[in-house]
Amino acid sequence: MPAIEVGRICMKISGREAGEKCVIVEIIDDKFVEVMGSAVKNRRCNIKHLEPLDQVIEIKSEDPEEIKKEFEAAIA
Repeated sequence: MPAIEVGRICMKISGREAGEKCVIVEIIDDKFVEVMGSAVKNRRCNIKHLEPLDQVIEIKSEDPEEIKKEFEAAIA
């Protein structure tokens, strides 16, 4: 099971958004990914600041609003 993959739901463990759930929307390189969530801004994040959870969602579009809706439905 690859822990860091597009669509993986994670918990932020560091930074001002620590304790919030987010979803990986893009893998930038071997140290950084782009994340977004309900309480997490769409931003670049260090992989060391994420704890992958066992949930994965399928990201069907590039639209941030659609991704947020899918994410919120998955964590509800």
